[in-house]
Amino acid sequence: AVRAAALTCFSLLLCCVVWRRRTVKIGDKSCSLQPLLGRPFGSLFRVGPDGLLPCQVNNNGWHCLIGADDGKPRDAGAAQDETRDNRSLVDNNTAQTLSSEDIEAMKREGASGDAIVEALIANSSTFGNKTVFSQEKYKLKKQKKYAPKVLLRRPSTRSICETYFKKYPARIGFMRVDTLSLLLSMANVGAYSDVLAVDMVGGLVVGAVAERLGGTGYVCSTYLGSAPSSIDIIRMYNLNSEMTSRIFQAPLSDLCSLKTSGDAPGSIQGDEPGVVPDESFQSLQRK
Repeated sequence: AVRAAALTCFSLLLCCVVWRRRTVKIGDKSCSLQPLLGRPFGSLFRVGPDGLLPCQVNNNGWHCLIGADDGKPRDAGAAQDETRDNRSLVDNNTAQTLSSEDIEAMKREGASGDAIVEALIANSSTFGNKTVFSQEKYKLKKQKKYAPKVLLRRPSTRSICETYFKKYPARIGFMRVDTLSLLLSMANVGAYSDVLAVDMVGGLVVGAVAERLGGTGYVCSTYLGSAPSSIDIIRMYNLNSEMTSRIFQAPLSDLCSLKTSGDAPGSIQGDEPGVVPDESFQSLQRK
């Protein structure tokens, strides 16, 4: 079952923990995430009158998008003789004969978003005179407004960092994904490594390290004082129990006095606590 996922809808990128009663706002509608439960990553949904609905899959195994419902592949690589241009087009709001009242009436009758987009194209007096690029741009703009599609993606360090940087940059210290990538590269984080991290950006660095380790090494999130730093962002990584069992928190004072005291710091606080063997601390000491 999906616990955390990244949702992509055009320019919207959202990382969230999926549960039955949770809702997200997509466009002007508040949609429940219940249809996402049990669905594999890569599933495509459309926003219907009652919320998110799974898109149909054609004979080729691909999800049906606007303009591809007939199952015919688009010949994107073929050369086209483009003789049209947009020089004679004037944006004076008179090209569209379908009024907003007509669109609202179609919505009340239960018309799908794709049907509304096709009606807008059919009632546009300038659509046929536009270039192919302009036609695709027009379709995409109308689809974004009337027929948005939502793609269910597996959360990753890149998607999580980009989401927080766009919506809550202060929570991650305004860290961009290229900065985080450089940090992991310069620290030489790899498989079977024991990594000591000082994470003050909500757990973004610790989660990125755990994802790169892949359940092979250990990562210790240390902090100064008695109050541990928050690492709640780790929940967004959708890590399995093997990965979370190799993440723990320990104050820096305990690590410094580990040789003489022998006390094992507490494990990570979360839904799936992990107990880290004492051998991991010995390997940290050797480093």
